[in-house]
Amino acid sequence: MSVAVRGNGRASERCSGEQTSALWEKIRVDGPSRGALQYETIQVVDNGPILRDMAFSADQHFLYVMSESQLTSVPVEACEQYSSCNECLGSGDPHCGWCVLHSMASECIETEAMGTWFATWLPKYCTGDSGQFDLASLVPRLIDCPGVYLSHLPLPCILNQGPCNSSPPREGSLTPGLTPASDPRLFSCPNPLAFFTVWSVLSFGPRQTLTPPSVPSGEWRVPGEQGRLCRPWLCDPEGLVGGVCGWLRERNTLKRETEASGQNSSHVPDCHRDLLKNRQPYMTQPIPHCHRAVTELRPYEYASLRAQHKAGLSPNPFGCTRKEKCERSSEPRRFASDIKQCVRLSVHPNNISVSQYSVMLVLEAHNVPELSAGVNCTFEDLAEMDGLVEGNRITCSSPAEKEVPRIVVDQGDHQIVQLYLKSKETGLAFANTSFVFYNCSVHKSCLSCVGSPYQCHWCKYRHTCTHDPSSCSFQEGRVKQPEECPQLLPADHILVPVNVVKPITLRAKNLPQPQSGQRGYECVLTIQGVEQRVPALRFNSSSVQCQNTSYSYDGMEMSSLPVDLTVIWNGDFSIDNPAQNKVHLYKCDARRESCGLCLKADPLFGCVWCKGENRCSLKQHCPHPQSMWLEHNGINSKCTHPKITKITPMRGPRDGGTLVTIRGENLGLDFSEIQDHVKVADVQCAPVLEGYIPAEQIVCEMGKAQPSQFAGNIQVCVGECRPEFMAKSSKYYYFVVPRLSSLKPSRGPVSGGTIVNITGSNLDAGSNVSIMFKDQKCTFQRRGGQWITCRSHASLQGYGNVSVSVFVDKANIHKDLKFEYVEDPTITKLEPEWSIFSGNTPVTVTGTNLDIIQNPLIRAKYKNMETVNTCQVLSPTIMQCMAPEFPNSPSRQKEVPERPDEFGFILDNVQSVLALNNTSFIYFPNPVFEPVSVSGVQELKPGSPIILKGRNFLPPVPGGNGKLNYTVLIGDKPCTLTVSDTQLLCESPNLTGRHKVLARVGGIEFSPGVVHITSDSPLSSTAVISIAGAGGLLIFFIVIVLIAYKRKSRESDLTLKRLQMQMDNLESRVALECKEAFAELQTDIHELTSDLDGAGIPFLDYRAYTMRVLFPGIEEHPVLRDLEVPGYRQEQVEKGLKLFGQLINNKVFLLSFIRTLESQRGFSMRDRGNVASLIMTVLQSKLEYATDVLKHLVSDLIDKNLESKNHPKLLLRRTESVAEKMLTNWFTFLLYKFLKECAGEPLFSLFCAIKQQMEKGPIDSITGEARYSLSEDKLIRQQIDYKTLVVNCMHPDNEKSPEVQVKALNCDTISQVKEKILDAIYKNVPYSHRPRASDMDLGQRNDDVGGVYEFTLPRVRVCVSAFHKRILGSPEPRHSLRLRSWGQIKIMEWRQGRVVRVILQDEDVTTKIEADWKRLNILSHYQVTDNAVVALVPKQVTAYNSVNNSTVSRTSASKYENMIKYTGSPDSLRSRTPMITPDLESGVKVWHLVKNHEHGDQKEGDRGSKMVSEIYLTRLLATKGTLQKFVDDLFETIFSTAHRGSALPLAIKYMFDFLDEQADKHNIHDPHVRHTWKSNCLPLRFWVNVIKNPQFVFDIHKSSITDACLSVVAQTFMDSCSTSEHRLGKDSPSNKLLYAKDIPSYKSWVERYYSDINKMPAISDQDMNAYLAEQSRMHMNEFNTMSSLSEIYSYVSKYTEEIVSALEQDDGARKQRLAYKLEQVVAFMSLDS
Repeated sequence: MSVAVRGNGRASERCSGEQTSALWEKIRVDGPSRGALQYETIQVVDNGPILRDMAFSADQHFLYVMSESQLTSVPVEACEQYSSCNECLGSGDPHCGWCVLHSMASECIETEAMGTWFATWLPKYCTGDSGQFDLASLVPRLIDCPGVYLSHLPLPCILNQGPCNSSPPREGSLTPGLTPASDPRLFSCPNPLAFFTVWSVLSFGPRQTLTPPSVPSGEWRVPGEQGRLCRPWLCDPEGLVGGVCGWLRERNTLKRETEASGQNSSHVPDCHRDLLKNRQPYMTQPIPHCHRAVTELRPYEYASLRAQHKAGLSPNPFGCTRKEKCERSSEPRRFASDIKQCVRLSVHPNNISVSQYSVMLVLEAHNVPELSAGVNCTFEDLAEMDGLVEGNRITCSSPAEKEVPRIVVDQGDHQIVQLYLKSKETGLAFANTSFVFYNCSVHKSCLSCVGSPYQCHWCKYRHTCTHDPSSCSFQEGRVKQPEECPQLLPADHILVPVNVVKPITLRAKNLPQPQSGQRGYECVLTIQGVEQRVPALRFNSSSVQCQNTSYSYDGMEMSSLPVDLTVIWNGDFSIDNPAQNKVHLYKCDARRESCGLCLKADPLFGCVWCKGENRCSLKQHCPHPQSMWLEHNGINSKCTHPKITKITPMRGPRDGGTLVTIRGENLGLDFSEIQDHVKVADVQCAPVLEGYIPAEQIVCEMGKAQPSQFAGNIQVCVGECRPEFMAKSSKYYYFVVPRLSSLKPSRGPVSGGTIVNITGSNLDAGSNVSIMFKDQKCTFQRRGGQWITCRSHASLQGYGNVSVSVFVDKANIHKDLKFEYVEDPTITKLEPEWSIFSGNTPVTVTGTNLDIIQNPLIRAKYKNMETVNTCQVLSPTIMQCMAPEFPNSPSRQKEVPERPDEFGFILDNVQSVLALNNTSFIYFPNPVFEPVSVSGVQELKPGSPIILKGRNFLPPVPGGNGKLNYTVLIGDKPCTLTVSDTQLLCESPNLTGRHKVLARVGGIEFSPGVVHITSDSPLSSTAVISIAGAGGLLIFFIVIVLIAYKRKSRESDLTLKRLQMQMDNLESRVALECKEAFAELQTDIHELTSDLDGAGIPFLDYRAYTMRVLFPGIEEHPVLRDLEVPGYRQEQVEKGLKLFGQLINNKVFLLSFIRTLESQRGFSMRDRGNVASLIMTVLQSKLEYATDVLKHLVSDLIDKNLESKNHPKLLLRRTESVAEKMLTNWFTFLLYKFLKECAGEPLFSLFCAIKQQMEKGPIDSITGEARYSLSEDKLIRQQIDYKTLVVNCMHPDNEKSPEVQVKALNCDTISQVKEKILDAIYKNVPYSHRPRASDMDLGQRNDDVGGVYEFTLPRVRVCVSAFHKRILGSPEPRHSLRLRSWGQIKIMEWRQGRVVRVILQDEDVTTKIEADWKRLNILSHYQVTDNAVVALVPKQVTAYNSVNNSTVSRTSASKYENMIKYTGSPDSLRSRTPMITPDLESGVKVWHLVKNHEHGDQKEGDRGSKMVSEIYLTRLLATKGTLQKFVDDLFETIFSTAHRGSALPLAIKYMFDFLDEQADKHNIHDPHVRHTWKSNCLPLRFWVNVIKNPQFVFDIHKSSITDACLSVVAQTFMDSCSTSEHRLGKDSPSNKLLYAKDIPSYKSWVERYYSDINKMPAISDQDMNAYLAEQSRMHMNEFNTMSSLSEIYSYVSKYTEEIVSALEQDDGARKQRLAYKLEQVVAFMSLDS
């Protein structure tokens, strides 16, 4: 131990240093009676020990301490470290006292003799934002004092270790110096990423001019100090990165050593040799050649100095000092040496309100010196005013109004400021105390107001808090005590069942009676974020009642919901609720699907199990007598028919100990009911109390089974084992014998961490498994039926084999398995020991026992960031690794190498290689590639090398350049490389054209651009020959053209004349066509309106209508049928679907389910529509919930649309999400009534008008083209000659009824005529109830029956006489004959004597065939005349009329070979001799009115006889004019808020308001965007679909031509809803031009419609929910919910993992355990029989 002793007047001081320590202890000795006190311990050297030799300086202010390599000058006292009087005098330092009014050094030193200066290293990054940084901000704010100057000497600094100097910078080693800016405190940054070090000198007194050093040694010459040189202070090189190295303060005596001490200069130690070694931050040390000591200004002193200067004060930063340094310290109370002498200050009052100004304050000061010079009172930086001194009392006023602090609500109700007393003598603050400003008005409740510690009063009738009680309007309204506050009293339980009208009575006290003009009481309940206000009645000052109201909340996932309750009066005056009373809303049936769960509910709920309905409900809601109730603690309180739903595990060992978990229903309400009543496979299983969940779960421990017992079911008795209280599982529990076979790997490191896989059989049995390696556990990880994995621990026995044993519950599985612990792997060598920042370069690792590691990893760590990469073991001593990426990504931008803090390997649990100490692995900067050119494309010739430029291509590895494995691809072909530090020379492969260049190295992949390789070689001989040949051919061609031109010129005159004649003919035909179109336009409107009168409208019922919209094209959908499940699975599936239905009714689940499905790549557009429709069928009975879900989905869709930067107008444009299809279905459900009562009539009228108008003219049954059409694509562009016929048809069901007259065309096919006849006969009959045309034959009646018909067919000639008696053996001339068959001859029945019927068909043996074209039979083919009589009869097949219903049939004519036709009138058909039909498979084409234009059969010469096809477009106008009234009527009905006596559907107003809310939420105020959203929402999603497909609404048949016309109307409808202007021209589509003049008018209708809806009063959620509930009730049982759930579940089964994962990541889903519930559903649905 080293000891130095020194004494003063008060005590002696002993300084001791331990020889084994670097610490120095200061001990105060007060004498024998009082003993000694150790008051400070400091560290004086980097590392010890301290040597014996210690000595005080000549003035005894410093002690020199030495270690083996360091000499340190330590001050004997450090009084300046104490910032307050109590700290200073309480430290025990005998040298220190408190200078009350004066300090050793103030902020502003005016004496020139001091010459004090500060110096520091200031490293700084230049951010590049402004190009400058404020150097002055890093030094004390003393620069603001008069006579203080700051000089900056910029110096370049070497970044690696070494002294700073002013030598010329070397490239790569030095950074340039700073350039002074216009402001002397600012310096410009020459480089945005430059790094600088600045030496600052802060001088006091006269300004000194300092120049940068000019000598190479780095010494500075200070002017005014002749011959005085000081070396710059050297800091820790790490400080160049870490920030400011240290603050140094020089105490300058400016005296020579001989003058100060009278001794030789050799007494001052020379530490020149130790200067560079000393890097201790808090260290003092003499500087050689300067003859003075340098000490550091401690950081806390600097921080205190800054804080005090900021406040404008000088509270004696160095008030703790030696007595001799304190001015006038001998005067009374100016220097305190005892803690009892510290100044104490108090103020009265010590708090005032912020609304009180200039209040007189009285301060009492103790232990202060004489204050005759006066004092100032200072409230921090708020105000300062003069104080009046009267003895030890000082009087001053509080701040004026403008100087009072502002106190807001979120900052509390008060602010504490320091009140200082500042001496006018010294200008320094010498005492302070706390003063409080408070603000009562921030309190908004009575209790918080009167509970304030300040003078706050509550005005009851004004509901305000004030410090002035006289401001209250009523004397009785002033409240000061908490007991007088209006408040609610605590209530035990406030239970309210949902949807039950019930008042809520609350106890209270001091409730105010509203005065004149004040409003009454209300109760405010916040339910799921929605505020519900209920009128309340104040009975007296102690009671208030919320009036009769029902409450509800969404969802069935919560059985009860605590709701915040607030009682208010006069609009917003709230009554205090100190007990935080809440209203608990509850649902008996929520999460209580079974009797046991129901009876578990809180008895105060009043829930009972209603046996008749098998549900949990309130007593008053159970329609059955009390004997049918089960209630907790009632007469009937025991649930019957317990059920077991799940058993885990299903297998276990016979030895017992297995914990079997039994899940089910009604499993008792008390543990005693099942305690001894559980058997598993006839073995007693003891229930465990800790695992018992009443009614739901039993956990029991298995006993030991006999060898004869193999399996059995689980039996649970609740209370007693009667059938109604007994449950048996449908599945068996099996006893198995687990066995072991092997383990792998069989050896691992002694440090453990090996993943061991043990194989065997039945290893998944039982509930608990443990693995032992001799006496140590192997941590269990996972297991399956044939395997168990565990992780080995470090061996306690060292190396060698250990036995392995496995325990399954109480069963010990025996097998002679051994695991060998071997020596840990070691790493001996890395090759190479470098990589680049991106890593992924190969590293070859050499070591021992590397093959025992399963998954080796290589790691690097830097600044608490770690990266890893993989390794591959090649042999026991070698493995190949890919270097990990350098952990600190910003370092990639640096151009200097970096070493990681740790570099090693993760080899199981082997800690010795986690961080290697014997490696110097280093990371070099990544290679950087430059673009191949400015444009990114480089032009090259074939064979020219490609040069890629950049830097860092060859890392500067010590001992030679390191090589990286570069790969450069030109296109997809690699090239041969030559690498230098700044270039890659690539010998390009034999390619031409443009190719992308791609360079790869390590983990980097970069494309510097594209190369374009062009060929400049001369033409080959082949090319020359080819050119010559082409020239010869060109000359020959020119000669031929000249000859042909001469010949054609002779023919031109003849052609011109012929064309003139054709044009004359064409003009006359065009005039005729226009005249006909005009006449049709004038006559057709009247005909249509008269024809449509009186027609019934065949509306579909609700189910058929919704099915056609939701599932178009599917006639028999599963949702209309009962669930089809095999009987043995029905119960389990229904249970699973019920549980799944509960999940669908959980909004959190449903939203997550839909979002997860939509995120799947395999989830197609068709799937989205199908899921949306299925969900809506399930939620048909809960439309309120469906609407809430739909609003969430649409809101999410809007957010997603805006986040993806799509144009807002694209929202809802296409059906690409479930939400959009659900929106369509939502409108489908809610607008059915509007369709039926209002919009259906004009829509049906439009359909009938289109149908009748189309059928007035020819319609091609093959192409669907018609003379009258709105669609240009379906217009017959030829002149068709036709004639209107009237045929008289007999009713097929009643031959005695009058004949029906039907208009037909002589060019109609037989099928078209049959359709027209059916339309006329069954005019008011729905289409589905009519006979089909394909099932009927059309017969024509002929009166001439005489004659014999003769037909020639292969191998038969038949003569049939007209005399019936001879042929058929009938004695009467008038008779009825039945259909008979003679061999291959079939004769049709004759009905009335000589009147016969000829069967007319589209195709028969009389069909005409020309070339390869076959024309369908038309009425004129059969020579049907006007007023002919026809009849529809059930389908008959005869030889003559060989039936072929399909008009485009390609059936071979061979089917007619053995058939002949018998008919009755040989004379009428003599000209139509049957013809042999060719083979239809040989390519015969069928046509009706026009031959398909795709077949080029038209001869060139025919063009002259045809008109230009566009001339027939005038027929579009004629058709449009005819239908205009019906289109206008439909549009006017849709775009009216009140039409045809029907009000606007609530759904439209509600959804439009919702879209407006969303637009407001996202600050979308563009009216066009809002208009488009509404158009996409309703017209596009619903009305366009209905207009195009009226068969969705009506029981009708829609033909292709009708569909084309409706499509034009629908397009016009959509254009009318658009806000964009369509510029039309002669090239625009005809369907756009057709309604171009009408669309502006329609648009005005739409704008008026949207405006009227917007002006309508908003629909409250309560009204909308009532409307939705009514709609749900009306159509509750339209769909089979179980079948719908089964269809939805098919998507769950397909994406189970994704859905479960999404639920587990969702916080709300995790709270409700939705993932677990879904797994339960999956388990039910996947159970086998």
